[in-house]
Amino acid sequence: MSTVPGPVPDGGLQAERTALAWRRTALAMAVAAVGAGRLAAPVLGALALALAGAGLLQAVAAGAGARRRHREVRASLLTRGDLSGVPGGGLPVAALAAAGVLTGLLALAFVLGPG
Repeated sequence: MSTVPGPVPDGGLQAERTALAWRRTALAMAVAAVGAGRLAAPVLGALALALAGAGLLQAVAAGAGARRRHREVRASLLTRGDLSGVPGGGLPVAALAAAGVLTGLLALAFVLGPG
């Protein structure tokens, strides 16, 4: 026999902690993109700045996607008591993966670049 689960006791505190973790991750992504671009700019020039700008945009996308997801999770928990009304949250994860690829490309271009 299965029973129907009761209401969520914390009312969204776990979702709040997750949102704060994603906010820190997005901030770290932005700092890494700007720092890597600044380090590589003397060697790679405009390519370094373009990759750093793309990484910065992806950090913003990850932060915005995590914020949107947090609002959806909180609303679902407060109105329904469960997460059945929340769609999948792939945007922050995809932005994080893309930023990792861009950072790797920037590092590779810095190591293999001219001079």
